[in-house]
Amino acid sequence: MDKNELVNKIRGIEGLTNDEKSALIELLRKQKKYGLVWEDKPEDVEERLREELPVLIEDSDKAVISEDIDAPNHILIEGDNLEALTALTYTHEGKIDVIYIDPPYNTGNKDFVYNDQYVDKEDSYRHSKWLSFMSKRLRIAKQLLSDKGVIFISIDDNEQAQLKLLCDEVFGAQNFVSVMPRLTSPQRFAQEKNINISNDYILSYSKTNNISLNKIVLDNDIKKELKQDNIGYYYDGDTKALIAPLSQGYSANCDYDFEYNGKIYKPINKDGVRNRWFWTKQRMQVAADLGILRETKSTIRMQIYQNMKFDVDTNTMIPKEYGVRFCSLDLIENKYSNPNGVNDLYNLGNINFSNPKPVNLVKTLCKLHPTTSSIILDFFAGSGTTLHAAMQLNAEDGGHRKCILVTNNENNICKEVTYERNKRVIQGYTTPKGEKVPGLTGNTLRYYKTDFILRDRTPRNMRALVAASTDLLCIKNDIYKEAKLAGRNINSKIARYFEEGDSRMLIIYDERAISAIAEILEMVESGKEKIKVYVFSPSSYAYDDEFEEVADKVQLCALPDAIYQAYQKVLPKRRPKFLPEAMEEAEQSNDSETGLFMREA
Repeated sequence: MDKNELVNKIRGIEGLTNDEKSALIELLRKQKKYGLVWEDKPEDVEERLREELPVLIEDSDKAVISEDIDAPNHILIEGDNLEALTALTYTHEGKIDVIYIDPPYNTGNKDFVYNDQYVDKEDSYRHSKWLSFMSKRLRIAKQLLSDKGVIFISIDDNEQAQLKLLCDEVFGAQNFVSVMPRLTSPQRFAQEKNINISNDYILSYSKTNNISLNKIVLDNDIKKELKQDNIGYYYDGDTKALIAPLSQGYSANCDYDFEYNGKIYKPINKDGVRNRWFWTKQRMQVAADLGILRETKSTIRMQIYQNMKFDVDTNTMIPKEYGVRFCSLDLIENKYSNPNGVNDLYNLGNINFSNPKPVNLVKTLCKLHPTTSSIILDFFAGSGTTLHAAMQLNAEDGGHRKCILVTNNENNICKEVTYERNKRVIQGYTTPKGEKVPGLTGNTLRYYKTDFILRDRTPRNMRALVAASTDLLCIKNDIYKEAKLAGRNINSKIARYFEEGDSRMLIIYDERAISAIAEILEMVESGKEKIKVYVFSPSSYAYDDEFEEVADKVQLCALPDAIYQAYQKVLPKRRPKFLPEAMEEAEQSNDSETGLFMREA
């Protein structure tokens, strides 16, 4: 039957309220011909978001600040990840390059909590609850991904099939990258009834098809990750000797002293006996010019390449017939297994957490993204492996990756595990064996908690939201250092000014001070970037006329309207209120508010 015809019939049914009719029509339109269908199960946190808006408030006492002015700012958020993801839609929509998450596998063995209750194997809605839970979070995650963003999700057989169909729906089947098996344990002894399972999976999707992931290059024979030198050839460190024994009959024209990098090398073997070079001096010079010679303490050798070889007939490098094995990823290696994750955490000393993922696993996934300045998000942060991996990877390749972690504080996990682990990684630590490990000090870690403002757009709530938005704006613009505005102090209840390098931000909480602040802005020097000015406004109007004289210096944004607009895309719909309840709230919102004033500079 035609759906539109059914919709019209539902609308004409007597005895149903408008809300009931709307619910029936919504159910009708949700029916699918193909894909996952599950019983939607509301979450307590979702119900809270119908009435309150999340914000992020910094716990500055926990900040670990680097002395390096170029240190990336990493963020740890303590709170429910649905609340935190909602807040991040304002600060990071379309900005996240890599998401890695390790969600609960829903094994039924007390690993998945739904509305403060563990979901066990006998729960008839076990899969529906998990799908409802994941769907809400993945849909927001998609909005956070950049056009060249990619998401990696760890999962096992309990939900792998369902997750694949869910991600096809959320991200689009055309953006599916791969399902990669990962070795979980190199030794598992009959833990399953029939077939011994020693792997789980990494499910991967891109935001669009506008991305080419880096390749992991492996030696064909030993599956060792290769390196690429400055001439574009792949190698693994092996070199070839260039000295030939006299017994092999090399001619006299291979007996010469060769100058390389300002040093003289002779064809003398380890016993001090003079022999011959494999090549003539002309060919040796060609090899030097090609950049394929490597120096040792006493002689020179030729670098062995996996994809190229030196052709002595043409004196050039030519491709090898068998080439090199290029693959997106091969995770069936011991370094990616769970025992290594346990060992990573153990080395940090006295931090208890079950089944942490290995640093090598997350490092390798992050390396697949072509940008070394990527923004990485993990909203099932657990022990904090993702940040540990990002900082270590930056130290290895000189990157400037920034990482955002989100986890609740159940059993003090955020404070005592996630935070403590990465604090030690930054500041340095001593292993249980007494080995001192220097810190990755070129990193800054900031700690935030979720907080809430009532969702009703009353004048009081709107001002409260703008007042609480300061930390959101610092995160959004990656500016944290407060400064004077044109050399003047401003009452912090009126406005606050932040400046780092060429980036500048001004937050105006009281619109009555706009004219005075605009005059101060006339004295501010123009910079490479305009000052981002966030001003309280009951509408979307950002007082453009008041800033006309400094329009070339500022970029205006009205708050809280910009936050409402961002949140509206992801917040659950509000439930209708009865008239007496709405009138009572309106009366409460008309209470007088404290006036603000500006101090003398």
